[in-house]
Amino acid sequence: MYNILIVKYGEIGVKGKNRYLFENKLIRNIKNMLRPIGNFNVYKEYGRIYVDLEDYDYEEVIEEVRKVFGIVGVSPAIRAEKDYDKLKEVALKMLEEKIEDGVKTFKVDSRRGDKSFRLTSQEMSVDIGGYLLTKLDGKIGVDVRKPEVTVHCEYREFHTMVYCDSVPGYGGLPLGTNGKAMSLLSGGIDSPVASWMVAKRGVALELVHFHSYPFTNERSQEKVADLSKILAKYCGTLRLNKVNILEIQKAIAENCNESEATILSRRFMMRIANRLAEIRHCDALITGESIGQVASQTIQGLTCTNAVVDIPVFRPLIAMDKSDIIEVAEKIGTFETSIIPEEDCCTVFSPKKPTTKPRLDKIELSESKLDVEKLIQEAVDGVEVVEIEFE
Repeated sequence: MYNILIVKYGEIGVKGKNRYLFENKLIRNIKNMLRPIGNFNVYKEYGRIYVDLEDYDYEEVIEEVRKVFGIVGVSPAIRAEKDYDKLKEVALKMLEEKIEDGVKTFKVDSRRGDKSFRLTSQEMSVDIGGYLLTKLDGKIGVDVRKPEVTVHCEYREFHTMVYCDSVPGYGGLPLGTNGKAMSLLSGGIDSPVASWMVAKRGVALELVHFHSYPFTNERSQEKVADLSKILAKYCGTLRLNKVNILEIQKAIAENCNESEATILSRRFMMRIANRLAEIRHCDALITGESIGQVASQTIQGLTCTNAVVDIPVFRPLIAMDKSDIIEVAEKIGTFETSIIPEEDCCTVFSPKKPTTKPRLDKIELSESKLDVEKLIQEAVDGVEVVEIEFE
């Protein structure tokens, strides 16, 4: 029945003179998201974005479109010729289907896009509502305050449009409109959620994963690749940089205090991520850290890791409870993969009693026993790059 989707956006609408840049980027992102399904006509008209459905399953298309950042809602609609009587017939057909689904009350919300039409928007609503009540003969009632369904009727310059439902999107801003960031992706629950949250604000992602192969097995890397594929459904093709830090962890274990191993390892990860960000023209780092969740995520620990980077570090989960993070992970589809039990590089050399309040001067003194630059460069030189395609 439906032949078009109405795509509704939120923040883009207040971007002023730059609005068209965001709209054009959003159109490109929608086309890219739908490419695995088919080649869709996506276009802007009357300050809205539309997707022509043709013969495609509208529910399948909506499910993909709603994942595009910047979209707050998607409405399946019927677009027809510019004929007021036809508009009322389409509204009747749509409302009859809602009655079959058990709907008991409705109201009509009209919009007159063609100002030469004889009825105002409010007069259209009254007229169409009366027509529907007459044709349905007591099968449904009117409730203008809290209707179970609202029938939206539009009389435009070149066509008419009718729709009832709106499927919510994730909001945010179009991907790629706010620079690019390097996200530190582990196999846990937090970092995929952090990556998704920053991407939702229009930031394009590149990923870096640290491992300790062969001390950690290949399955842990496969798990991270699976998480990257899930993120790619929202972010498009992603570049995953895999970095082996086993030699760094060995050097720390041989030369430094065991209790400081976690913080020292984390400082190396941040340095390497910073170096890769410079090479790949990223403007910031992203981590899944949350205050107090583990030993290295105390304020003192974060101070020590911040000290080794010179670009912003985004920590969107910093004040979130674990239950809130899990809720987002379930919503975006990463949770079930994240909880698969696999060792990561942080657990291989994890100290029995890690320091929770490290002092920067002491940490820097411990690092002076290491050839920091040599260890970083060797790790960067050995980076393995994988292109993660969305499916």
